[in-house]
Amino acid sequence: QVQLVESGGGLVQPGGSLKLSCAASGFTFSTYAMAWYRQAPGKQRELVATITSDGSTNYVDSVLDRFTISRDNAKNTMYLQMNGLKPEDTAVYYCRQQQYRGYWGQGTQVTVSS
Repeated sequence: QVQLVESGGGLVQPGGSLKLSCAASGFTFSTYAMAWYRQAPGKQRELVATITSDGSTNYVDSVLDRFTISRDNAKNTMYLQMNGLKPEDTAVYYCRQQQYRGYWGQGTQVTVSS
């Protein structure tokens, strides 16, 4: 069955960095567009970044030039490198198959606080 498992979250000070990973199994990872979403307390889940099967990327304006989405198809893994973290980046981060009724991971908490 399809599984998406996020890791790499944690507590970091403002200005710091984290790298999230999403390990995929149960489907042909290399052929799927993938995405990172996040949900802050009391807010709706929002799309953060997407990456197509051929590596094209897009970002929400608020993370542009700070976050980098990437994928390693040989490892069936997607990444989100987050630099220059701000308190407003605090959220649960989810990976998803970027398609109609795509599967979601369980999420990983990122907290940016001094």
